[in-house]
This record gives sequence, structure tokens and C-alpha cells, in this order.
Amino acid sequence: MKKYMLDEIDHQILDILIENARTPFTDIAKKLLVSAGTIHVRVKKMEDEGVIQGSTLTINYEKMGYSFIAHVGIYLEKTSTTKQVIEALREIPNVTVADVIAGKYNIFCKVRAKGTVDAKEVIYKIDEIAGVSRTETMIALEESINDKKRLMHAIFKEL
Repeated sequence: MKKYMLDEIDHQILDILIENARTPFTDIAKKLLVSAGTIHVRVKKMEDEGVIQGSTLTINYEKMGYSFIAHVGIYLEKTSTTKQVIEALREIPNVTVADVIAGKYNIFCKVRAKGTVDAKEVIYKIDEIAGVSRTETMIALEESINDKKRLMHAIFKEL
């Protein structure tokens, strides 16, 4: 895969958009002392190259009553059932992240719930998925790092 080369203006644009994907191009242009057309062209080029893929909205789940976070390691009966299990996990809304991994587990999930009773029901649903052998659950006491910018800044330092 070809690496797309970004310059300092691109970096600054990404920095602003990561903070708030809804920032108007005119506001970005004023902050960076370039034209809004320049911002539009650069963002479009980064979208065309696949550097930017869509835009996201960050939900504060705690404010909505879903402050309980559990990480669930899933052991599969057979690794050949991975795709089917992932598809079944997609049907459980409380599973907000699922990674196929190499290591102790076959799949590792992040689950958001209202509390322990709610989390227990979600974990039972995961256990009932065909192909799941067993699970191990870890309760998160605090989400200490959830930073979208640090890696991007490190990448730019490498260039």
C-alpha cells in the first residue's frame, strides 16, 4: 500500500478535525491563515487518498447512563468460526469494540453497560453465541487514555 505524504498544513488540518470533525473549513482557514478553498482541496485529497475516512461523533456514554465498561476475552471452539462469531457480536449493541487477536483469546471485546446486572446479561448473550467456548471478563475501573491525536503527532515527528 502506497504511503500518502502529508505536510505541516495537512497535519494541522487533521489536528483540528480530530478535535471536532464539524469545524467549518472557513474557521480552519482563518486559524491556519490560508484560504477556505485550500482547506477544501486538501481535505478532499486526503479523503480521496483514504487518509480521512468519514467523520465521527464522540458519544459520552456516561452521560447516557452507560458508565460500566468491561473487556471480554472470547475463546472460540474453532478459529474457523471467527467470522460467524464477529457477525453475531455485531448484533449485540453493547459490544462497542471487537478485535480478532493472536494470543490468549481469539477475540477481545469492549462492552458498555448500565451496571453489573446489565453487563452480566450482555456477557451471557456472548456466551450463547455458537462457536464461543468460554469468556473471561475484566472490569475497567477507569478509562485513562482514549486519545485520537497522540499517534498522529508521533507519526508526524517521524517524517
